[in-house]
Amino acid sequence: MDFVILFLSVLIVLFSLYFLYLQRNQNYPPVIRGWIPWIGAAFEFSKAPLNFIAEARDKYGPVFTIIAAGKRLTFVTLHEDFQTFFTSKDVNFEQAVQAPVQHTASISRDSFLKFHPACNTLIKSRLILSNLPLLSSQLSEAFDEHLELLGTGSSGELCDLVRSAMYPAVMSNLLGKYNSPASHSDLQEFKTIFQTYDEGFEYGSQLPGIFFWKWAKSKQWLLSLLGKMILKAESSIPAEKSSKTLLQHLVTTITDRYLPNYGLLMLWASLANAIPISFWSLAFILSKPSVYQTVMEEIAVAFNGKDKRKTTVSQEELKQLPFLKQCVLEAIRLRAPGAITRMVVRPLQIQNYIIPAGDMLMLSPFWAHRNPKFFPEPEEYKPERWKKADLEKNVFLEGFVAFGGGKYQCPGRWYALMEIHMFVALALYKYEFTLLDPLAKPSSLHLVGTQQPVGSCRVQYQHR
Repeated sequence: MDFVILFLSVLIVLFSLYFLYLQRNQNYPPVIRGWIPWIGAAFEFSKAPLNFIAEARDKYGPVFTIIAAGKRLTFVTLHEDFQTFFTSKDVNFEQAVQAPVQHTASISRDSFLKFHPACNTLIKSRLILSNLPLLSSQLSEAFDEHLELLGTGSSGELCDLVRSAMYPAVMSNLLGKYNSPASHSDLQEFKTIFQTYDEGFEYGSQLPGIFFWKWAKSKQWLLSLLGKMILKAESSIPAEKSSKTLLQHLVTTITDRYLPNYGLLMLWASLANAIPISFWSLAFILSKPSVYQTVMEEIAVAFNGKDKRKTTVSQEELKQLPFLKQCVLEAIRLRAPGAITRMVVRPLQIQNYIIPAGDMLMLSPFWAHRNPKFFPEPEEYKPERWKKADLEKNVFLEGFVAFGGGKYQCPGRWYALMEIHMFVALALYKYEFTLLDPLAKPSSLHLVGTQQPVGSCRVQYQHR
């Protein structure tokens, strides 16, 4: 027993000396270490990470390091350092996300490092702007079909209504109609299980599944589902390359046993961010009467009396809805991911600091989008600020980093913008919505992906 106490005492002293050395080395950023070696500030950080980041920035300056569960998380918060984050050869995306990918999709390190570059290239090539017309027609029909299933009118949680219509439509568009939930009961089961997986994704990415048995069970159910989807996709691959679904292209890209696991990652990426942003876009618009009126006037002109029971939207018609697109981008700005990350693989200079190899370099789009230099009145929902962007040439506002940057900028960003733009337009044209609750607040608990709503956000809706 005495030996154990002595060993632990020595270990604590060594850790304390190590962190004291880092603090005194003036080339390193300020370190927030907490009181417990190895655990560091993990407990305080996990309570409300977005608030913790803001408070640390105010106290320690634009570059600081948080010690959390044995990891060094170094945050950069100044816009002039973002280019280094995205393009430096001294940082690596795949090494930063490999362990979370292994936890959330059970893909081995070797497989991920081998196949992820090809997957990224595949998605980027299939979802580029020039290919969107091949996808938009079928997606519009699927949105129309599933929006009609909402019926003539009722009330309910806005987020749930969005999921009910978007999940099956997007799955049909990217994975094949035969892989979309075929019945109401199938859809309800998928919604429940995918929501469990999505809501636990961040914690599941950091900790073993044994701590989250319900989440781990949802992951296994989804992996089994993807295995069945892949069998269907393989049995019906068309001869024409342009007619293949994204899943069918994936089948020919991944050649090891982790194919269903990559399918799960692709499914999560296609649903986990676009659906909540569609919710936020609708919620923001409905909460601002003047914005809602302008949007509806624009839609009325663009759709010019289309049948409200069977409505399709073309790419050209979406171009006639620029203000609505501004509304969507403003929702993305305000509800962007809490943090994105890279692994420092060689010592890197930022400001007057040296970031050591092994640090996780972190950037927060959520806080970057609240920089008043680029976004005056940053907490206000002001779609009109996007008039300054050249959206016809797909140029965003300076300071906007929701889709990342560099080689690993979000490969599906143009598809995501198109689907959200289309869905919100169709939903507002077909139904009249009234908010029954105040605009929901975003969660401050999560860093990964789009900010989720906290509390109820019910609407009453009536078919027009």
